[in-house]
Order: sequence, then C-alpha cells, then structure tokens
Amino acid sequence: MSVAQRPRPRTESAPPAALELSIVMPCLNEAETLGTCIRKARQAIENLGLEAEIIVADNGSTDGSQAAAEALGVRVVAVRRKGYGSALIGGIAAARGRFVIMGDADDSYDFTAIGPLLERLRDGCDLVMGNRFAGGIQQGAMVWSHRWVGNPALTFISRVFFHTPVGDMHCGLRGFRKDAYDRLRLRATGMEFASEMVIKASLQRMKIAEVPVTLSPDGRSRPPHLRTWRDGWRHLRFMLLFSPRWLFLYPGIALFAAGLIGGAILETGPKQVGAAQLDIHTLLLAGFACLIGYQLIVFAVFTKVFAMEQGFHPPNHRYRVMFRYVNLETGLLLGALMLLAGLAGLVVAVLSWRAVDFGSLDPRLTMREVIPASVLLTLGVQTVFASFFLSILGLDDSEPEDQKPD
Repeated sequence: MSVAQRPRPRTESAPPAALELSIVMPCLNEAETLGTCIRKARQAIENLGLEAEIIVADNGSTDGSQAAAEALGVRVVAVRRKGYGSALIGGIAAARGRFVIMGDADDSYDFTAIGPLLERLRDGCDLVMGNRFAGGIQQGAMVWSHRWVGNPALTFISRVFFHTPVGDMHCGLRGFRKDAYDRLRLRATGMEFASEMVIKASLQRMKIAEVPVTLSPDGRSRPPHLRTWRDGWRHLRFMLLFSPRWLFLYPGIALFAAGLIGGAILETGPKQVGAAQLDIHTLLLAGFACLIGYQLIVFAVFTKVFAMEQGFHPPNHRYRVMFRYVNLETGLLLGALMLLAGLAGLVVAVLSWRAVDFGSLDPRLTMREVIPASVLLTLGVQTVFASFFLSILGLDDSEPEDQKPD
C-alpha cells in the first residue's frame, strides 16, 4: 500500500482508515505499463498533498504484474472472478478512502491529472466522469469505430433511456464517493460495469459531473482486452435489460395500439388499400398484435416492479400511486369482464352457426365474431394470472400508505 502524507509530522495514533482517496487500478497482465501508472499516481498524491492509497486489483495476471506492484510498495488485491467489473468490484471493496478514483493500468490515462476529479468530489459530487471527447483523444488512442460510432451511439442511448448527464459514458478514468458507490450495489462483471455505474447513479439522481481528460495510446505491446462487438453488445444489452420502458413498454404499446386500431377498422368489413384488399387474415394478425403488445406491457410492469423490489431501480412514486387502485381484486375483475365478453362473442358465433343448422359458414363473416372473442378470452386469462403474479411480487398490499415504512 502506498500512502503519501501531507507535509506534516505523522502521528502514530492516526487511524489507518482516515484516508481521503483510494486510487484503484484493475490489472490483467499489465506489467509493461503498471509501474508507470503507479509512479504517476504517487506523483499526484505527493503534488496534491493527499492522504491516499494505491490499490492494484489483480485479475489473475501471469506476467509478473503482482510482483511489479508489490515492489513499488502498493497493495495488491487478488480478484479470482474474471472480468473488468469483477476486478474493480474487488478493488473498490478493499478501498479505505472516502473518495475513490479508478483508472486503467495501461497508461492511456494520466494519473498525474486527477486533481480536477478530486476537486469536484470535494465540492459534493457523488460521481465525476472523465470526458475524453472534451479533453482530447490523441492519434492512435482510440479506433475510429469506437470514437465515431460505438461510444457516441451508446452514450446517446443512455441519455435517451436514463437521462444520464454525461457526454462520454465509457471513460475509464472516473471518481466517486465510496458511500455513494456502496448505495449503487453494482454487479456487472464485465466491461458493462462502466455503464451500470452511470445508469444507476442517474436513476438514483446522484450528483454527477464531468471533467475533461486526455486519452493517450496505451503503452502495451499486446492487443487490448476490449472486444469491439462483444463488449459493445454487452453494454447495449445491459441498457435494454435495465430499461423496461424501451425494451417492453413502448414496443408493447405500439403493437397493442396498432392491433386494436387495425382490428376495429377491419371489424366493419374488408378494406381496400391500394392494390391490396385487407380482410380476415389481416384481422387475425391484428389480434395477434394485440396479444403480443399486451404481453409486452405486462412484462414491462413485472420487470419494473421486480427491479424496484430488489433495489435495482429506485422507488417510483407513479407506480406506488397506480397500485393503490390496481391491485389483485381490480385485476381479477377486469380479467373476468374480458372473459365474459369473450364468451359472449363465442356464443354469438355459435348462434350464427346454429342459424344455418350447423352447416357451412362464410368465414369472412364468422371470423369477425371468433377472432375478437378469442382475443378477449386470451387477454382475460393473461390479466387474471398477471394480477396474481403482481400480488406475489408484493405490491398488492392492503396496509395503509401512511403506515408503510419509508
């Protein structure tokens, strides 16, 4: 462990936990550049007069990185579980500083320039992100697909999905308050750890700031661990899984609305659209669209409720208000009404069949009775069991709101 003291006599009674800053470097076979990063970090500690420590979170290096770090007097934390996120989770868990600054050990970030990040943390920010696009990307430091496509696209999606107030979602140099980090309960083991941190901080409305940082070409002779398509997909997948609105709700609403409107129009008879005539086959597809859309909407509610109950998402007041009125009983009532309407439609279809002595029928007429009835029956069953499932999740609570714990 490397601890640089402010220029004053060191008192033996000072508790070792009284550190302002922990610098955490994830490491996997970084022997070529790790020493340079440690020396730069130590120089920043001395120049800023900090009480700080340097932690190398080693993820199973086989090139002597551990020995190189120990030779320079820093603490090495062995993290067995593989992955960029796993290494950082292990290293940050061992940190004793009030603030933590994390940065890659490949010498692509200048640890002597961490002062602005620390200043914003001292000003009260919970998370301070580096912004490479604002600070400068040196020639050869980032491949064109990451610079012009991957990072801008994923950052844009994060701003749309989660309203993240950052311009560089995946900068590897960032700082945060240790207590704020503990509240985030980060779990991603791979490169998507970077996205999870910003997304959860945004959802919890933490105070987030950005400072310009410079990205330099890394000093390694081997290829980087980052894999463009694999890690890009993992970031996108995480954002989709963490946003039930965009993954389930909005597509579900669009499908259900399209099916409902199209079905209502075709119920009155076939319609000519250009050279095509839309009839019962299109009506059947409209019914399927309603069913799929409704199921996606239900999935969105399930996912959001589960995420809130498990602490992945912060509590949502609108959902709490909604569930004052939408509970097991109202769900069962709505489902029962749909079932009754569907059964009524089937009775009408059977009576139409009886009118021709149960002989041949004109499907262009009878299917306009059977399809809506079948859709209503299916929606009713879905609603009944969805209501039970929501009750299992714990939101059907009869306890008065003012008696619930905060």
